[in-house]
Amino acid sequence: MTATIQIGATQRSSKDLIRTAVSGWLGTAMEYMDFQLYSLAAAIIFPKIFFPNFDPAVGLLVAFITYGVGFLARPVGAWFFGRMGDRVGRKKVLVITIMMMGVSTMLIGFLPGYAQIGLAAPILLVVLRLAQGFGAGAELSGASVMLAEYAPPKKRGLIASFVCLGTNSGTLLASGLWVLLTLLPEEALMSWGWRLPFIASIGITLYALWMRRNLKESPVFEATREQDAAAAAASAATSGTAVGHSAAQPAKAKRKGKAFFLAMALRIGESGNSAMIQTFLIGYIVTGLHMDKGVGTFALLIGSIIGFATVPLAGWLSDKFGRRSMYRALSGFQMIFAIPAILMMQSRDPFLVSLALIIGLSVSVLGMFSVQSAYVNELFGSRNRYTQLALAKEIGGVLSGGLAPIIAAGLLALFTNSWWPIAGMMVLYSAIAFVATFLAPETKGRDLTLVEDAA
Repeated sequence: MTATIQIGATQRSSKDLIRTAVSGWLGTAMEYMDFQLYSLAAAIIFPKIFFPNFDPAVGLLVAFITYGVGFLARPVGAWFFGRMGDRVGRKKVLVITIMMMGVSTMLIGFLPGYAQIGLAAPILLVVLRLAQGFGAGAELSGASVMLAEYAPPKKRGLIASFVCLGTNSGTLLASGLWVLLTLLPEEALMSWGWRLPFIASIGITLYALWMRRNLKESPVFEATREQDAAAAAASAATSGTAVGHSAAQPAKAKRKGKAFFLAMALRIGESGNSAMIQTFLIGYIVTGLHMDKGVGTFALLIGSIIGFATVPLAGWLSDKFGRRSMYRALSGFQMIFAIPAILMMQSRDPFLVSLALIIGLSVSVLGMFSVQSAYVNELFGSRNRYTQLALAKEIGGVLSGGLAPIIAAGLLALFTNSWWPIAGMMVLYSAIAFVATFLAPETKGRDLTLVEDAA
């Protein structure tokens, strides 16, 4: 017997929920595979392919700048597609974003290098990164909104965390592919090997696109539209104005703005540490610690596998003990762990280096991301949830994840390979999220059809 989910007057079956979860998982996996493939390539391959005339340290910095360019396009995409999602529905936007991301990623795999077309190569790389970022700006947020709005309130933390399994799957797939690619001879890796995962990613795109075209719209979105229609009809009946005229439209919910900044601060704690662990430190292991490039990618592979347990566990615990207490515990742990983690890496012992990355990724980053999936959705009202959530996530991502590798690479060059600025950045990102939990309300089980923000 198929169970039903009731949101206002709108019903969805458990099969609809499963289809939505799989769709969100695939799309988010695609997004994070895209960016993880690019970040690993930026750390290992792109300085030689697209920026060969630079000093190695400067080439690494420039490669990370092209990585950051994708983040600059994400807030624009978040605003554009977020507004579209709040007006015409979540489903239509998710179909468009997955197409943009997938095609852009595939085309990166076909790009000729600097040796073939000169300056046009890095320019085209930046253009594709901008297109990739524009679509990705609303992808994760849309999948998160869709799944949270489908989930029963008592299980929202657990079910919304499934979106994070997509991020974890993307990281796992990209890291696994790079582990295999690093086994290739250097010449094969640099000439054609690095291109294969970018080109092959179109397969996931096509399957996710097929899934999304068969989705039903978010029940919360439809319930909100029904509420608005009922309010408009009541207003028209009272005032004598025809339904649909501007005088009969329901009043917009007032937004205080506090929820937006809290969501952005929560995002900074997770995104900043994610970029440091999954992007900068992978390059640092090779160029700063002069260790084998396989150490970092293998650690990310193991951390991603462990994340399949820590992600749903963190979501489930947030249903039991609350979003705020879980996010506080996880961000507080990372704040304390940052300095020991960097000191473990300074040992240059492959086991300790790997352990530091694995703990940081599987516990701190993925744990915060898991709880965040329900927490930030519950902070916002129904009519503007997609727009506000997407902008908060993406602006927070630019301020932390987008700039973190660039700032860290600059500090590393400025302080001649000192470890303490790197640790200090990770402490700062964690502290921002930690403090935010004392200012944010507890939102566990909140009615997502409410039009007012929670803070």
